[in-house]
Amino acid sequence: MLITLLFILAGIILLFLLLALLIKKEFSLEKQAVINRPAREIFDYIKRIRNQEQYSVWVMKDPRIKIVYTGQDGAAGFRSAWESEDKNVGTGEQEIIHIKEGESMEVEIRFKKPFEATNRATTTVTAISETQSRLSTRFYGRSKFPMNIMNLFMDKLVGKDMQQNLENIKRNLEQ
Repeated sequence: MLITLLFILAGIILLFLLLALLIKKEFSLEKQAVINRPAREIFDYIKRIRNQEQYSVWVMKDPRIKIVYTGQDGAAGFRSAWESEDKNVGTGEQEIIHIKEGESMEVEIRFKKPFEATNRATTTVTAISETQSRLSTRFYGRSKFPMNIMNLFMDKLVGKDMQQNLENIKRNLEQ
């Protein structure tokens, strides 16, 4: 009986590893929202990382989160390092690595706990009219084998929170 159970367990692990071999290591997830505000106003809001305290579901999950800011907010090189006991928030930092003023911002996100990973997020604002704009966020990166199997579930793991962040920004700016 024990040997049968070990063979079943070994078979499940082997299947998991074979599946991970077939799945791409790269992932990309994008979400969008239309906001009834001029593009410049939206961009000026989202480029300031400190404003994430008002809309990021991950920051708001832990009222005791510790955040340390370094540099000039809204400029390349600005860093935000966080530490949380909440396993859904963890420990890490993000850094603005590129800004195309009025249009887009790219950040590198370095997760330390509960797992180590380095990914990127690009946020873009596109004017639809003088008073309406599209805000898009793309989260992308590369997962190491065998963790790349999680790429199959990326939308379920992160997508809902990404969309909620956009809806929170919309609510904050349209008030």
